[in-house]
Amino acid sequence: MEDTTAMRHRIRTALALAMVTGLALSGCGGGSAAGDSTTLNIVGFAVPEAANKAIAAEWNKTEAGDGVRFKTSYGASGDQSRAVVSGLKADYVHFSVTSDVTRLVESGQVDEAWDDGPNKGIVSSSVVVLAVRKGNPKNIQGWDDLIKPGIGIVTPNPASSGAARWNALAAWGHISANGGTDAQAEEFLTKLFANVVSLPNSGRDATTTFLGGTGDVLLAYENETILARQNGEELDWVLPDTTILIQNPGAILKDADPKAKEWLEFVLGPQGQRQFALTGFRPIIDGVDTSGIEGANDPNNPFPAPKQLLTVDQDFESWSALSKKFFDENDGIITKVIAASGKAK
Repeated sequence: MEDTTAMRHRIRTALALAMVTGLALSGCGGGSAAGDSTTLNIVGFAVPEAANKAIAAEWNKTEAGDGVRFKTSYGASGDQSRAVVSGLKADYVHFSVTSDVTRLVESGQVDEAWDDGPNKGIVSSSVVVLAVRKGNPKNIQGWDDLIKPGIGIVTPNPASSGAARWNALAAWGHISANGGTDAQAEEFLTKLFANVVSLPNSGRDATTTFLGGTGDVLLAYENETILARQNGEELDWVLPDTTILIQNPGAILKDADPKAKEWLEFVLGPQGQRQFALTGFRPIIDGVDTSGIEGANDPNNPFPAPKQLLTVDQDFESWSALSKKFFDENDGIITKVIAASGKAK
């Protein structure tokens, strides 16, 4: 009989494929007639949708992007990756974690050399923060406050969400990078998930849940908190002493329209990275203007340096290694912690 995890994956894939039906074309620019223009299919995780839309609008103003249109599908990173494997049309993918692109390499849809460039396949970055209610009524100052009695946490589900995996790694690193053992880190994660009150499907769903009134703390991308304020939401956030550098990959598929390469070049350039900054992401290249970021605590110094910034390569070996250790569907440490908590759907 099919195991429940595989069944959930098949259901999510079917839902993700259904999402593409009827999606509106966006990012139209220039004067080309719709029948003559190129359409690029972008499949991504939910969080950077606003950034990609802003980048598309800027690219449409250039000669290379004139008349190019976009058909988009956004959702939980893992679900979107599996949907592309199952047939969802994509020219360019923008996922939360590298392992979701690796899945497309293994399926033969993305070239093995996709991450050989100077950016190593990364197109956007952020850090994990602790979002709280306006005024921080529970006086959350760092990770240790999250395991106190009476604190309700919202974080997405690592089974479907890349954002959730970054959150869990940051929490693990709070212990392991400060002299703790794996056993102590697992104990901390066990206490943290005992306080979880909602485990939504994606990072964006988690933000929506928190803004709707659930919980006291949201584990989130820094850019999500900035974007929420830009959209008129009232919340604050804490940059914990120890956090992790979130690095989101982007890749072109083997059968992509040739225009996709020009799109990716624009995304990685100063104009594309400026649009990422304006929507709360930390630029991945030097020299990008990061002033005037509406919604940041300090609009002209929006991306303060954490006291201790972890990275996958330096602190967790690689995505391949950590995926097996923490998120294996049967034996992953964090998978087991969440299963034991009874919070997974």
